[in-house]
Amino acid sequence: MASRSYEDYRAELESQRERAKLFGGKEAIEKIHSDGRLTARERLDGLLDPGSFVELDAFMTHRFTDFGMDKRKGLGDGVIAGYGLIAGRPVCVYSEDATFMGGSLGEAHLQKMSKTLDLALKLGVPFVGINDSGGARIQEGAVSLSTLGELFARNVAASGVIPQITAVMGPCAGGAVYSPALEDFVIMVDKTSYMFITGPRVIKTVTGEEVSTESLGGARAQNTKSGVAHFLASTEKEGLGLIRTLLSYLPQNNLDDPPILKTDDPPDRMDEELNNVIPTDPSKSYNILDVINRVFDKGSFFEIHRLFAPNAVVGFARLAGMPIGIIANQPAVMAGVLDINSADKIARFVRFCDCFSLPIITFVDVPGYLPGVKEEHGGIIRHGAKVIYAYSEAEAPKVTIVVRKAYGGAYIGMCSKSLGGDVVFAYPTAEIAVMGPEGAVEIIYHRELEKAAPEERAKLAAQLADEYRRKFANPYEAAARGYVNAVIEPKETRPELVKALKMLSLGKKVPKPAPPKKHGNIPL
Repeated sequence: MASRSYEDYRAELESQRERAKLFGGKEAIEKIHSDGRLTARERLDGLLDPGSFVELDAFMTHRFTDFGMDKRKGLGDGVIAGYGLIAGRPVCVYSEDATFMGGSLGEAHLQKMSKTLDLALKLGVPFVGINDSGGARIQEGAVSLSTLGELFARNVAASGVIPQITAVMGPCAGGAVYSPALEDFVIMVDKTSYMFITGPRVIKTVTGEEVSTESLGGARAQNTKSGVAHFLASTEKEGLGLIRTLLSYLPQNNLDDPPILKTDDPPDRMDEELNNVIPTDPSKSYNILDVINRVFDKGSFFEIHRLFAPNAVVGFARLAGMPIGIIANQPAVMAGVLDINSADKIARFVRFCDCFSLPIITFVDVPGYLPGVKEEHGGIIRHGAKVIYAYSEAEAPKVTIVVRKAYGGAYIGMCSKSLGGDVVFAYPTAEIAVMGPEGAVEIIYHRELEKAAPEERAKLAAQLADEYRRKFANPYEAAARGYVNAVIEPKETRPELVKALKMLSLGKKVPKPAPPKKHGNIPL
């Protein structure tokens, strides 16, 4: 047999590389493009710094022969995996390719994903995935399910160690949905991506309900109703940009410092207009974003979960270049009341920030928890307890600003001094009390009001409410007892926050509990 030249080996390698790039073939790629979508490789090109991607396991294939699988093999088995750079910082990534068997999750496919996550943990870098899969590969039976479970276990092991982000850019169904759900952030694309455990056909068969794919698990439904997704992108390109923006606020891992950027926004900047943003009348509404956007580095606020539970606001921003997490009640929606969804939203974001030692700044303007049979039966008690648990457990620097209303248990839950707020500020407009003056008067003075003549009752109630407001509904009573560390003007917020965080960043130490415990049991 004639010996092969190196040129023969090189040609064979190039041929294999070309095969790996094609996955399901040119026609399948053209179909993807005709639907207005990008291929798996094009998505990686849009996500990573040019020329930085290094592919791993490009030649892996499945090993199954039943159901004609021996004739359906593709190099890479429907997923591209490896590592690269985003803004010069290393990440480990995968991108599923729907042109090969619908991007279904087979053993080899899932092993590549797990190996990529293992590498991310070893390197201490973020793990980013692009999902486009119909779910577990039926032809591989229990093997695909078992290998999928191994990926879930890795997601849990990596939680709180490295950031984990998934962009769903196509179907994500059945067991496949749990890996994104176990991660930190989920991005979906409007009209082209969806997530659900069981699809419309199964639901109709089992329950008789008729529902479309879009209304059941589309990007908008998962952003607005379930809260499974954190971002709604209008295009795939926008979704990839959201990943890059998100990572710009985050450290590489739980032992790394977050990236600090230079800013032209002076740390001691005061904003006179802030004194006029918050109405002195506690019954009048305003948008808390008008406060946030004036306090932090200009243009730096990046909202998370914007479409879910909008009566609470969470997101990242920078303060003198430092990334921080922000939690705020939103008076412009439902008066900023806490309900089941907003409690879950706040608690999870607090826990994420604490995982990566991002300072937590909380703006409080909350009239209480949402009353009603639906909320009580839905478990507002246990959901509200999550907020208390998350703030109490958090060891990251915590600074609280009481903006206006801070009533009852909701005041306690929103990072009050008693829950471990390191520094608590209050504006002169702050009202810290068990409940609002009008409600308090109805309870405290109900006998006096009942005895009053009908024509005098309203006047007496107003007088008593004013007395209650002067005595309790102000920040000075709380400050006198040390529950508020300082009363400041709104315009002073930025410089005061900068000074507080500089002090706390010197090395906040939290004493460990005695006796030592494995971990607590967070409310359901």
